[in-house]
Amino acid sequence: MVLSKTASQSDVSVHSTFASRYVRTSLPRFKMPENSIPKEAAFQIINDELMLDGNPRLNLASFVTTWMEPECDKLIMASINKNYVDMDEYPVTTELQNRCVNMIAHLFNAPLGDSETAVGVGTVGSSEAIMLAGLAFKRKWQNRRKAEGKPYDKPNIVTGANVQVCWEKFARYFEVELKEVKLREGYYVMDPEKAVEMVDENTICVAAILGSTLNGEFEDVKLLNDLLVEKNKETGWDTPIHVDAASGGFIAPFIYPELEWDFRLPLVKSINVSGHKYGLVYAGIGWVIWRNKEDLPEELIFHINYLGADQPTFTLNFSKGSSQVIAQYYQLIRLGYEGYQNVMENCRENMIVLKEGLEKTGRFNIVSKDNGVPLVAFSLKDNTRHTEFEVSEMLRRFGWIVPAYTMPPDAQHITVLRVVIREDFSRTLAERLVNDIEKTLHELDSLPSKADIKTTVAGEETQKNDVVVAKKSALETQREITTAWRKFVMEKKKTNGVC
Repeated sequence: MVLSKTASQSDVSVHSTFASRYVRTSLPRFKMPENSIPKEAAFQIINDELMLDGNPRLNLASFVTTWMEPECDKLIMASINKNYVDMDEYPVTTELQNRCVNMIAHLFNAPLGDSETAVGVGTVGSSEAIMLAGLAFKRKWQNRRKAEGKPYDKPNIVTGANVQVCWEKFARYFEVELKEVKLREGYYVMDPEKAVEMVDENTICVAAILGSTLNGEFEDVKLLNDLLVEKNKETGWDTPIHVDAASGGFIAPFIYPELEWDFRLPLVKSINVSGHKYGLVYAGIGWVIWRNKEDLPEELIFHINYLGADQPTFTLNFSKGSSQVIAQYYQLIRLGYEGYQNVMENCRENMIVLKEGLEKTGRFNIVSKDNGVPLVAFSLKDNTRHTEFEVSEMLRRFGWIVPAYTMPPDAQHITVLRVVIREDFSRTLAERLVNDIEKTLHELDSLPSKADIKTTVAGEETQKNDVVVAKKSALETQREITTAWRKFVMEKKKTNGVC
């Protein structure tokens, strides 16, 4: 007979009902067990715990791909034991990576001749890609300043306050000042004119975002380029542009091909894109492409030979699986231009369905744009009675993960909810989400407002029936949670790190 465990014992051990047919002994939670257990038991114990995770398909906070075709899943599993960096042992994988780099470079209109090979590399994601691009800008700027006999110890990057947290990480890790253009209510991306005003002789690059994580909007890279060209002429500087196209790089070429944001603009020297977002690959793949070889300093490239042959590498990581690179190649040749265009247009159409459904409720302001990343960012027209954080929390009861967050400075008084439309988010799901949001609002409306609770005197409260008292208690508890969360995110400089 197995005795039941107390709460304190449960905190230090792991149990599984279904694994009990294989093993009856509980496992320590934070120490390696002394003995082996059957593979079936190990699987069942882990599988039971994972059931408590959210459903990735209903995680509307994430830009990251959550579905791929079964054929690609098979390729991923077949190559998961290949080491991506071992070019000598896995030359075909290296060739597929090079093909991906060139396909993406052509997609971004890199100025390549018929026989030229694109300059770029696969990364774990856009965060690593941004680090590599930033290091290239910093080294080029330092080399130029050294040659001119000028100080080179105070580099800076100009961005908008809406940049993803990886830019702040780069600045802190590699000792570069981050000069941020503040936002304002109604304008939630970097203002090109203000950005150019902040550029000085120590600016290694201006970073523009093609698809802000806050509201999906594309920044005006063309205007930024034109303004920066004029400033460079006036000052004699050579300040370049990097485009953070993590979300928009696999969208704009297919549904906004006339938009000039890429290597068609002379000051754009490098671009990063997330293959695991709208590149339609599972998490773990990004790309950074340079305009030409001169924009990637040779001294940043390492050459190693202990894996069997001379292998050039420019990466912050080293050993990693080849699966995501192979999956990216699969998507590029499987879908082609036509397929990607169909997927992106379908996402945009489903975004419009959701947006129109929310507008019909009459309860929300839409803060996202139609011509950007297919997402809907929206806020309550009246949040004095109930907040966006409460809507977000109550939607979890239906299985939906819809984030609520505050905007960065100087628009931090604005709170929004955001729904990212991915390939696996259908029109039916969009309509169902609107229905569930309406149910949530109706339920919140049936609860006493914050003002009502405050004005209720102790004597009157005792006369209320048990249901109303229970609702009040539940709402107060919920408000304590959401107030604490809002205070937490308001104190942080970046609120858009999760994507």
